Amino acid sequence: MAYDKDLSFIYKNYTRLVFGINSVNDLGAEVDQLKCSRAFIVTDKGLVEAGLAEKVEKALGSRYVGTFDDVPQDSGYHIVNKAAELAREKGADCLVSVGGGSVIDTAKGMAIIVSEGGNLQDYQGFQMLTHPITPHIVIPTTAGTGSEVTYAFVIKDWEKNQKLLYGDDYLMPNTGILDPVMTASMPPMVTAMTGMDALTHAIEAIHALQSEPISDTLAFGAIRLIMENLPICVERGDDLVARGQQQIAATMAGIAFSNAQVGLVHAMAHCVGALYKVPHGIGNSILLPHVMMYNMDEAADRYALVAEAMGVKEKGMSDEEAGGAAVDAIFEFTKKLGLPQSLREVGVLEEGLGEASEMALCDGSVVYNPKMVFEAEEVLGVYKKAF
Repeated sequence: MAYDKDLSFIYKNYTRLVFGINSVNDLGAEVDQLKCSRAFIVTDKGLVEAGLAEKVEKALGSRYVGTFDDVPQDSGYHIVNKAAELAREKGADCLVSVGGGSVIDTAKGMAIIVSEGGNLQDYQGFQMLTHPITPHIVIPTTAGTGSEVTYAFVIKDWEKNQKLLYGDDYLMPNTGILDPVMTASMPPMVTAMTGMDALTHAIEAIHALQSEPISDTLAFGAIRLIMENLPICVERGDDLVARGQQQIAATMAGIAFSNAQVGLVHAMAHCVGALYKVPHGIGNSILLPHVMMYNMDEAADRYALVAEAMGVKEKGMSDEEAGGAAVDAIFEFTKKLGLPQSLREVGVLEEGLGEASEMALCDGSVVYNPKMVFEAEEVLGVYKKAF
């Protein structure tokens, strides 16, 4: 899709980024930069056991007021509300999330409640806030979600078995500290699946209806970095140079999709995640090439750009041929990373695909897919191919 005189867009990215080995030691100064003095840590028990939370606590020094370390995978309303209540009791004026997507998303929800009161359910929707909320510093321990720079978060309604999307410009974290050391202990499988989350963000940003030249460029660069560095991170987790490059790629992809949006891959991954607890990165990884094939008749030129970034576009290829090469390369890439290739491998039941298809049509991401999706049968067809 060539851009023309009708091109018009708004680009946003408010997050201050601090990158470097051991940059977590700059945390205290970053809290001071925000004019805060009482920082509350949000994390999970695995990161406490790994000693990463303690490292952050030491970096805060006298600014530290408490920790909530009970964030699970697919965090829910009750988790956010409970954690926010504790932070308010401690008098927190700043949140520091240390972890992956679920931890960061929990802290985004908490930032609303610590500032505004009530429960998270009171604020469901898009652009519901009218002013800045509790300052939030993110220290990612994975390199995939990009949540350190995005305006949205996902929370699961555990009672309805449904994932809900929140979005607001005031949810963008104030600061992201990208320290490769904080990701070095990530196991190979977690490294691979979170890395594929980042690749999916970049490719969906390129094919999304709100794509524009700035997000295209960020996504293009992110794809190149991921193709080069993710396999190294999986094979040699202690390679801090590769870890750092993968972190930067994930953040670039996060900025790209926070502006351009995502599409059907995310809508479908959210649903199998809610129904069958499929980790988000694995759901994205399995579904990505199948959705690209579904979209091909509407987005071949966009996938040709993806193929160029992946280094598989050859001279003389048509857009469709280049797009097909990109799809094939993704299948090969995920096999090389040792990731599952089908939904059945990760516990999805065939009889549940119909319910997932109906749910996907209601997901906020689906409206940005380059190919309009009107019927659940269309989604079901993609699910069956990925099954």
